[in-house]
Amino acid sequence: MPSEKILEQKKQAVSELTDTLKGSCAGVLVDYKGISVADDTKLRAELREAGVKYTVVKNTLLSFAAKNAGLDGLQEVLTGTTAIATSADDHVAAARILSKYANTHKNFSIKTGFIDGEIISLEKLAALSKLPSRDVLLATVCNVFNAPIAAFARGIQAIVDKQNEEATA
Repeated sequence: MPSEKILEQKKQAVSELTDTLKGSCAGVLVDYKGISVADDTKLRAELREAGVKYTVVKNTLLSFAAKNAGLDGLQEVLTGTTAIATSADDHVAAARILSKYANTHKNFSIKTGFIDGEIISLEKLAALSKLPSRDVLLATVCNVFNAPIAAFARGIQAIVDKQNEEATA
């Protein structure tokens, strides 16, 4: 039987992991076995740059945290080595980065993911990974809204230019 101190540390770890899961808009679980330290370091740096928290976890602790956070479907994939990437505000970043990495490293695989408290299939996760970043999506939306205004301004300017040409002629 574990000591009281160890038990308290595990309870604290489950509590922190539960808070992380509840505070995340999206997360991806991966099997990270067989990757080199250099590759892992590059992956962590890329995830950190995108605002994604990446943590290697024990399956039993993640199982308890997932249950506490209402993500009951995660228990089915909690075998082998497990790491979890969570993001508090970007639904796509973890899926995009980890899917790209899994495509180039044969031993690294995606187990499952969740969005807004719902477990998603690997197919949905793959589709999600193909979406552009939040900044690119926002820029695209801004361009769509800006296009009619810009076209109107060019039309008005053409009228003004035509009137100026007629006045000088």
